[in-house]
Amino acid sequence: MDLTGKVAVVTGSSRGLGRAIAVKLATLGAKVVVNFCSNREASEATLRLIEQSGGEAVAFQADVSVFDEAQGLVKKALEHFGRLDILVNNAGTTRDTLLVRMSEADWDIVMNTNLKSVFACCKAAQRAMMKRRYGRIVNITSIAGVAGNAGQTNYAASKAGMIGFTKSLAKEVGSRNITVNAVAPGYIPTDLSGQLPPELIAKGIDMTPLGHAGTPDDIANAVAFLVSDEAGFITGQILSVDGGLAMQ
Repeated sequence: MDLTGKVAVVTGSSRGLGRAIAVKLATLGAKVVVNFCSNREASEATLRLIEQSGGEAVAFQADVSVFDEAQGLVKKALEHFGRLDILVNNAGTTRDTLLVRMSEADWDIVMNTNLKSVFACCKAAQRAMMKRRYGRIVNITSIAGVAGNAGQTNYAASKAGMIGFTKSLAKEVGSRNITVNAVAPGYIPTDLSGQLPPELIAKGIDMTPLGHAGTPDDIANAVAFLVSDEAGFITGQILSVDGGLAMQ
């Protein structure tokens, strides 16, 4: 796979899955926009990893749960690099609790960060991609959006919404040579997933047919394929990268 000359925006890429995705795309030749909300130090660490691999990247701060900031992130990418070929919507958060205890803020924060950000970033990127008649969009959803998960009604709803969004947008922009796909990770140890209770983590691994957790690189490799020219005839698909967990 060769992404030389392509420009990619990866939201929420200062750490975790986003960092792995940003570094992977850069090693394949893409120029990468690293996005962070508040942790500038972590974003600089991502930039260093990219530079060490011989890649080129720039970091822009934006809270993509805010419509204008999400749109502004894409605008900055276009101004800096002059084009946009790849958009990976990875930014996400959780506010896990049973519905009976869930506050309105718990709901709104998760929906805005996980789902509204996808709407805002795709809307901003769509015009540039349609003009050039080329684009690759990958949305990072979750096994929770496919199968649901107790204590995560807000998170699962936001991730299921991403799946419907992915399929619908794929139908809208396919004629312009823009593909829209999603990756649904299973249990991947990151700062975000590390907030889960240990017993739930153990249960998730036990239910995974391959018998172990995945890694951020597993997700990054899947994204790299979906944004490559080798995947040019794949759109509207949800790729589970979960060690077989979705089959349970």
